[in-house]
Amino acid sequence: MFTIRISVLVGALLSFTFAHESAAAVEYKIVTADQKGTYYAIGQDLAKYVAPDAGIELEVLPTDGSAANIKHLRYDPGVKLAIVQADVYQAFVERAAAGNREAAAMIGALRVILPLYNTEIHFVARASSPMNYLHEIRDAKINGGLVGSGAAFITHTLYRMMFGKPIPEANDSFLSNADALVKLISDESVDVVVVAAGQPAPLISNMRPEAQRFVKLLKFDTAHPTAKLPLTVYSQSVIKAESYPKLLKENFTTVAVGAYLVTYNFSQSDTASNLARFTRALCNNFPTLQAKGHPKWREVSLSLPKLPSGWTYYSPAVRQIRACGGPEKPRTRAKICSAEERILGLCD
Repeated sequence: MFTIRISVLVGALLSFTFAHESAAAVEYKIVTADQKGTYYAIGQDLAKYVAPDAGIELEVLPTDGSAANIKHLRYDPGVKLAIVQADVYQAFVERAAAGNREAAAMIGALRVILPLYNTEIHFVARASSPMNYLHEIRDAKINGGLVGSGAAFITHTLYRMMFGKPIPEANDSFLSNADALVKLISDESVDVVVVAAGQPAPLISNMRPEAQRFVKLLKFDTAHPTAKLPLTVYSQSVIKAESYPKLLKENFTTVAVGAYLVTYNFSQSDTASNLARFTRALCNNFPTLQAKGHPKWREVSLSLPKLPSGWTYYSPAVRQIRACGGPEKPRTRAKICSAEERILGLCD
């Protein structure tokens, strides 16, 4: 009798253990950007409103930005998702096609889960600066953000496209946004700080009302001759006063670039199944994301527009999104001019 009771007890304990292990969440990571940026906020929304429904515990990692994210996704254990800026993605594709082996190794198996939204590029200057437009920054000391960030890449790409030359080394810096803003106001060793983040960008929206006395945002004049080439790659976007009521009194135009939720072409059945389940959970909780998540979710569509040449959707996710429905929308191919490969992390 005692032996039978022990057997029953052991069996019950084993059943509980197996049930507990089977119910344990899978631990994945998503790489984003600066903790004060929109990419990080979008990652937090996915971790809070989507991942639990898929049985995934999603850790949101702050990073240096898009170029760094491609490397993290390729090489770091546990990183299964990333948010990547369209022009950075395209730059890797083009360099891989041109024979760059390191670029090919990183981008060849990259897969798109879903196009997200346009990321507005904010050009922050001192309130006392004579500059009011982007085409006036030719001789300014410019901070594009950390090496590996999308902001650094777009800063250098835009400058080259607008002025036909790279940013002079003496005027170029790669500080974090927070450090650069301090220098912008204190010792004035920086004239322009570039913040790439979907509006409202927390770093700017969280500024105190008195910030108006110290900083302003530069406008993009779409009619100026320097705007012609950038508009073949980037789009124009309206920054709304309601996004930054402490800083703005009226809407104005800036440039923007698309953001994408991406993964790798994971072929292991368990990983593919988990990511498919994640995509299904994204579909199921999409109304919640739009209602409770970052305002940028209201610009996202559950559709699969045609991708530029060299880009590919992740097939397990495609099936889930198509099951969600939603019309496909055409998307203009992102082109790219020559830019600083050091920002992409392809050279030291």
